[in-house]
Amino acid sequence: MSPQKVNNRERIHGCLRNIQRLLPSGGGQCVACLAADAHFGLCTPCRQDLPANHWHCRCCALPLAFAGNEALCGQCLQDLPPFSRVVAPWRYRFPIDGMIQRYKYNGQRAFARPLIHDFAGHLVSILEAAPDQRPDLLVASPMHPARRRKRGFNQAADIAEQLSRRTGIPWTADLVIRSRRTRPQRGLNREERLANLRGIYQVRRKPPARIAIIDDVVTTGATARSLTEALRDAGAVEVQIWALARTPG
Repeated sequence: MSPQKVNNRERIHGCLRNIQRLLPSGGGQCVACLAADAHFGLCTPCRQDLPANHWHCRCCALPLAFAGNEALCGQCLQDLPPFSRVVAPWRYRFPIDGMIQRYKYNGQRAFARPLIHDFAGHLVSILEAAPDQRPDLLVASPMHPARRRKRGFNQAADIAEQLSRRTGIPWTADLVIRSRRTRPQRGLNREERLANLRGIYQVRRKPPARIAIIDDVVTTGATARSLTEALRDAGAVEVQIWALARTPG
């Protein structure tokens, strides 16, 4: 049998496929349906099926049942949050919820890759249209060191680092620390979450005027509220919340 030639077409095509897999935007399998034509981890049909948060409260991004983004939800009308707005492009329901959970609790970053990539593109578009809303610093929502050791990483810091690369805005994970460990927020109602987080954040130095807090999901807004109050008490003037998803309530 004659040796395989260097310019063998099949071999060249195989090499090109291997190179494509290594490229940042190169195909691979869709994490949702395993189709072979994914772009940053999702194929086009699965990406189109993600539950976009089109209609929402203009302050906390709570999903609303009617068209428009200029109204306030009932909670914000009763008690306006200290942050200026929440940017959360998706609703926290299937398949977003499962993708974030596998990323957050199992460390399967492949499920977060398409969400963070698309979220960064969404933010770049927003900032290009409204440069006056550009923050000075991205602040990753802090995690208690013991919980970080158990989980292996802080997903908020992971998201903040990648958003910083795309937007050019610097980020930090050490401006704010959690002074004590708390009960997990999952399963707590809004009042319990607020009580659970009261007084746990310490700002280590004077923050810049405009900040965006980075997190994976906004649920009741208790974490966002507590963090914002701590940062504003330390000297921040405006605080936004940037998260992948917003729960229905």
